[in-house]
Amino acid sequence: MRDSLAKRALAKLWAPVPWMLEAAVVLQLALGKFVEAAIIAALVAFNAAVALAQEGRARTALAALKSRLALNATVRRDGAWCTLPAKELVPGDRVKLSLGAVVPADVQLVAGAVLVDQSMLTGESLPVEAGAGASTWAGALVRRGEAEALVTATGARTRFGRSAELVRSAHAQGSQQQAVLRVVRNLALFNGTVIALLAAHAWGQGLPLRAIEPLVLTALLASIPVSLPATFTMAAALAAHVLADRGVLATRLSALDEAGSIDLLCSDKTGTLTRNELRVVAARPCAGFDEAGLLALAALASSDAGADPVDAAIRAAAGPLPPLARRLAYQPFDPATKRAEARVQGADGREQRIMKGAFAVIADAAGADGAQRREADALEAQGHRVLAVAVADDAGARIAGLLALSDPPRDDAAALIRHLGERGVRVMMVTGDAPTTAAAVARTLGIRGEVCAPGAHAAAGADCAVLAGVLPQDKYELVRALQQAGHKVGMCGDGANDAPALRQAHMGIAVAQATDVAKAAAGLVLTTPGLAGVVDAIEEGRRAFRRVQTYTLNSIIKKVATVLFIAAGFVLTGQPILTPLQMIVLLVVGDLLSMALTTDRATPARRPNVWRIGRLTAVGVVVGLGQLAFAVGVLAIGAFRLQLSPGALTTLAFLTLVFAGQATIYAIRVRGRLWEAAPGGWLVAATIADLGIGIAVALSGVLSAPLPGSVVAALLAASVALVFVLDGLRRAAFARLAVA
Repeated sequence: MRDSLAKRALAKLWAPVPWMLEAAVVLQLALGKFVEAAIIAALVAFNAAVALAQEGRARTALAALKSRLALNATVRRDGAWCTLPAKELVPGDRVKLSLGAVVPADVQLVAGAVLVDQSMLTGESLPVEAGAGASTWAGALVRRGEAEALVTATGARTRFGRSAELVRSAHAQGSQQQAVLRVVRNLALFNGTVIALLAAHAWGQGLPLRAIEPLVLTALLASIPVSLPATFTMAAALAAHVLADRGVLATRLSALDEAGSIDLLCSDKTGTLTRNELRVVAARPCAGFDEAGLLALAALASSDAGADPVDAAIRAAAGPLPPLARRLAYQPFDPATKRAEARVQGADGREQRIMKGAFAVIADAAGADGAQRREADALEAQGHRVLAVAVADDAGARIAGLLALSDPPRDDAAALIRHLGERGVRVMMVTGDAPTTAAAVARTLGIRGEVCAPGAHAAAGADCAVLAGVLPQDKYELVRALQQAGHKVGMCGDGANDAPALRQAHMGIAVAQATDVAKAAAGLVLTTPGLAGVVDAIEEGRRAFRRVQTYTLNSIIKKVATVLFIAAGFVLTGQPILTPLQMIVLLVVGDLLSMALTTDRATPARRPNVWRIGRLTAVGVVVGLGQLAFAVGVLAIGAFRLQLSPGALTTLAFLTLVFAGQATIYAIRVRGRLWEAAPGGWLVAATIADLGIGIAVALSGVLSAPLPGSVVAALLAASVALVFVLDGLRRAAFARLAVA
């Protein structure tokens, strides 16, 4: 059942940051500060609204992807054939499977023969012949023939349905919420200790409780990273917007949070790394035949129409047939004999029979020699499907030659794998194909490493580059095993068989031709052909991470420095240096405007992202202490040299935090020297707005006594110098703690 809007909205109010703001609202109401309480409540509502708006967009996209055309089935009811919705089938129904139809349920054939394409379910690149007694599954496509079958399972009991159940239950814990919780925890521990010591000091100085309460409330407000959750959401939403223009649709914003963090990409082969298009890659004529003649014979023993991919590939390779022979009769591929046959009449009027099928079958019928068998083995070792063509006449049967068919890699696949490797992401090919075929494709794509069999999940994490012969459950369990081994796992696929693994992966990517089920399960959907969107998603995810990391560091610095400044200012002057209302204005203006960091220019890292909150907090404390020293110095000059009044002193403290906050943003927004990249337009606009509001408040004395213009100008100049000092501290701390 889908969550209601009210339930989802309430969920946004039940998290660490909202708890802190809600506690502040309660304290303000207890103190009778109704205006302040309303402003803080508005901040809570703003954060929830941003998160809901962005999630709503993702939900809309997901709902569109889940809307699927209703399948119909031809079923025998009351002695007559009729067409009914597939959802009305029950076990025991007799259904008809025809060319081009989708198998509506798990069935067992009772009459006729069909060629079924199960690549979207099993990962096998080649269609499967099915005759009486054979089984096939819901979702398979009938490529040739006609048959009748009995329904054995429907709905959730089908193989398709069991995959859907895995999709429902699959879940990977993301890093975003963990990062928010750890930041809030660290700030709460540090600032909570400072606030407790501040309250104890004030009590020891003989201040009445009524005077201590605003002081503690101001410090509490200063310690809350108000917009941190909303910033995470906004950064991901902006990245999703950029990716949408590049043909990548994000159905879950959390997938973008993880995109930059993955270090291992598990990719399906058929239709993902390959085109899912069979073609003849080699023709080996035997003595007495040439290549063109071999292909012409094979084409005569192939269907002229229909969806058989093998026959279509042979016809495409042969081209227009020369009018040297006339086909008198044709027998399509027979699952019993495992070959197709044609009776043709040559230009000289003689008739002969052409046989086409698997090499082992034709070799027995036509008596292959040792050289032909070695040639077939060599082609199979290259991962090709090998067919033999033979002719039979009054003189007997002889092999005319061999054909090798292959599903070619996508044009961009090898470059993608190389590009990902350069960025610290290892690609593992996961396929239902046989090991020899998988190994040959892997070599072509530049995937180097061991080819493993199903069940080698533990080994796959360390050594395997290819996992062959994999079933849907294997893919799901493989992703889980790799995650438990500490990997951030991406999964790229296209079929219903990939859906559970796509859902379980940190970053599930459905390619353009994927089934609706795969698209609904994935976090990212490529809407244009090719795989360039995978690299785009990873790089944009890393850019978003850089922006969020910068905002998080900015929050840590500001919260640590501000709380310590409030405490140091009280000790230095013997009075509160900020009022709760001033602190609320700093929260509303400073924290919200600094969200412009989510639009700033950012260079994606060369390695996968890793949240190192402990180290980031340490850097924040180092840079925060530098900001604190500046702020305390300014306050000391104002109190003891300029002899400012208590009201003007609070205005000076307020403006100092505004200016120092902007200096901090520009000192930490890049990873090298601060001039290596120009700031984004929105960030510059936010800076102008923040400084303008701060200066207007200071000169007008709206919240307290006004400051002289000369003091404001001198403080602004000193803040420019502060940028370079904090930049040096940040670079030294980053290098020492290896945060970047």
